[in-house]
Amino acid sequence: MRIVLALRVFFRVLFSGEVARRVALALDEPAAPEPKASLAETPRAEKKPAAPKPAARSEALTLLAALQREARLLDIVREPLAQYSDAQIGAAARDVLRDCGAVVERMFAPQAVVEQEEGAQIDLPKDFDAGCYRLTGNVGAEAAGKGKLVHHGWKATRCELPSWSGSGDAALVIAPAEVEL
Repeated sequence: MRIVLALRVFFRVLFSGEVARRVALALDEPAAPEPKASLAETPRAEKKPAAPKPAARSEALTLLAALQREARLLDIVREPLAQYSDAQIGAAARDVLRDCGAVVERMFAPQAVVEQEEGAQIDLPKDFDAGCYRLTGNVGAEAAGKGKLVHHGWKATRCELPSWSGSGDAALVIAPAEVEL
């Protein structure tokens, strides 16, 4: 349960600045001590039956399910490839990559972090965010203000995953079994 929660929080923080800000605030707050009351002071409250929780599903599984449903990503990743020629694998991969790209574009609309072409000399902002720039090569004690752009990076301009509306039993199902009658 905590692993699923950690994954959900990770992806929400990764794709939402507002969620990241709220999580950072929550992590910085000191934990409130729990009140101590003696048994004699504690009133007996009637326990109400808990309201049924809506089925939970990790957003990571929702994304993986969309990539499988629309691009058959798991089918090609899990397929033993030894029996196929490179040409057959390439032909199958072309369709899967195109369809995966369409899913990623629709849900995240990725854009380059840095707009210049790869190989161009760029000026780093003085107080750059290490989450936006990864320095490689001859990184000294103090980072230089200029460098060669090796990869422009990617950022999501939105995060629009469909909401899960299925049952709790199916929350971990990436793709349902298909049965022909």
